Amino acid sequence: MKTSPPSLSLFLLLLLPLLAQSSDDLIDKICRVTPFIDLCEASLRPLTPSPSDPKSLASAMASVVLGNMTDTLGYIQSLIRHSHDPAAERALAQCAELYRPVVKFNIPQAIEAMRRGEFGFATYVLGDAEKQTDTCQKWINSAGPDDESSVALTARNKQVKNLCDVAISVIKSLMKGR
Repeated sequence: MKTSPPSLSLFLLLLLPLLAQSSDDLIDKICRVTPFIDLCEASLRPLTPSPSDPKSLASAMASVVLGNMTDTLGYIQSLIRHSHDPAAERALAQCAELYRPVVKFNIPQAIEAMRRGEFGFATYVLGDAEKQTDTCQKWINSAGPDDESSVALTARNKQVKNLCDVAISVIKSLMKGR
């Protein structure tokens, strides 16, 4: 039996919401096991195409971490260029030295490892990235009084840390479901 193009179009039109719904259900299910449900959903829902399986959700979440860390590194580098305080400049330079290898090498390797099914390595790398943000924050806190830029960097470090927590939770739930 040959399907006519209008019937095929109607079939696809009816199927599309079901496909989107299953992706939304997966995001709901995965995000519920993370420590920051809203952050997880806000990170994954806008992605196009929407991740449709747990493995692609985990890779997508790690990509969100990478994007956020890349933006934060750019912000740190901007602060260094405009800093007039030697102590703050040193702390920022130390933060940049922590972020740079994580952004350029570690997280991209973790994303690639997930594609190969090496979830333990990816979890380790994301945990290490989280520790680097903690260390950066300690240097910022010890550099002196809070100003507008250090408060903004503190918020960015916290966001990266929370995204790492979410990504690790997504990966761990994926590992349990194996």
